[in-house]
Amino acid sequence: MKTVTLLSISAALLLGLLMSRLAKKLQLPAVTAYLVTGVLIGPFCLGALNLYGIGFHDEAQIESLGILSDVALGFIAFAIGNEFRLSQLKKTGKQATVIGIVQAIVATLLVDAALIALHFIMPQHISLSAAITLGAIASATAPAATLMVVRQYKAKGPLTSLLLPIVALDDAVGLIIFSVSFGIARALQTGSPDFISIIVEPLVEIAASLILGSVMSLVLTFLERFFHSRSKRLSLAVTFVFLTVGITMMHFEIGGITIGFSPLLTCMMLGTVFCNLCDFSEELMDRCDRWTAPLFILFFVISGAELKLSVFTSGAIVLIGIVFIISRSIGKYFGSYFSAKAVNCDANTVKYLGITLLPQAGVALGMSVTAMQLGSSDGGLVRNIVLFAVLIYELVGPLLTKLSLSAAGEIAHHEKVSARGGKVH
Repeated sequence: MKTVTLLSISAALLLGLLMSRLAKKLQLPAVTAYLVTGVLIGPFCLGALNLYGIGFHDEAQIESLGILSDVALGFIAFAIGNEFRLSQLKKTGKQATVIGIVQAIVATLLVDAALIALHFIMPQHISLSAAITLGAIASATAPAATLMVVRQYKAKGPLTSLLLPIVALDDAVGLIIFSVSFGIARALQTGSPDFISIIVEPLVEIAASLILGSVMSLVLTFLERFFHSRSKRLSLAVTFVFLTVGITMMHFEIGGITIGFSPLLTCMMLGTVFCNLCDFSEELMDRCDRWTAPLFILFFVISGAELKLSVFTSGAIVLIGIVFIISRSIGKYFGSYFSAKAVNCDANTVKYLGITLLPQAGVALGMSVTAMQLGSSDGGLVRNIVLFAVLIYELVGPLLTKLSLSAAGEIAHHEKVSARGGKVH
């Protein structure tokens, strides 16, 4: 079993890297190449052939590598925390907050309206509870794909400066929207609203995540002072990301209230406080980015392998999925457009920001797992619609993000020197 797992991981890394070369020729983001690689070696393609050590043969094998995805998301959130430096927040903090809240709410309301209308047209295929839950999930944006595209093309400018903080804030806003909407959806099923699960628990989760991230960061900053070599400082930072991700997997119950943590919010706070307190954090973050490169490749390949092509076999799921994708895309775009205009963003940010917020993955999938509490019928429908949307968004989203950043003039097209000394265009 260990041999097969190691061979599968090696094959995933190698094939992902080779596909990224092809993607470069086609002028596609590397993220797209990794996701396509995952689909190709997943259970619905090469994995179905059961070739020894090549591909992922079933969902159980993919789930066994879930710890890698959890850790990768932790490092992604830690890196995004670096975008919340006080010097930068003084310039963009108000704009990011307003846009982050408005675009999430507008996307939720539009998807709610579209799917509730669809419920009255075809009630046998989508319930009111499922429609409201999907509306809440529409608020979530994937930070991983966005961050990777920004890094690959070294994007820099007003749009990029706003984009990453907004994507980070999206987790907190989405968590609140989902908790409230999901509580209403369950109340529609049971007939009895639960104030604690709708209001109290999501607020407690956000507060607990921010406090835990801050405390872990204070300890990390304190301990870093005892080490002077770059490698040991890097090792300590990596250790604390692992430790923080591990702690966020724990849950407690106090006075009937379940206290949990958001891994993304907690690790984002870890990075935010650390980069504002530690005077050598910028260099350390840069070294950490290089260390995590193979981990991020694996994360996207595994994410691609998780995408279920079987969702295309149901006409109802395809129809509901298309309505979800269109209404969410409109909500994200116009929610960003009008809020960016209201806070006096530059013309390129107003025009292109909404397009960069379309990718959707990990957070949405996590919400869909929670939605299974609605029962096998409604919960299963929500899960399949989200899988359908993620499949489309993850394959198309990174390319749209790249095109938007390029159109905004924030991707510099210059010659780079390769590791062999030649010029790369």
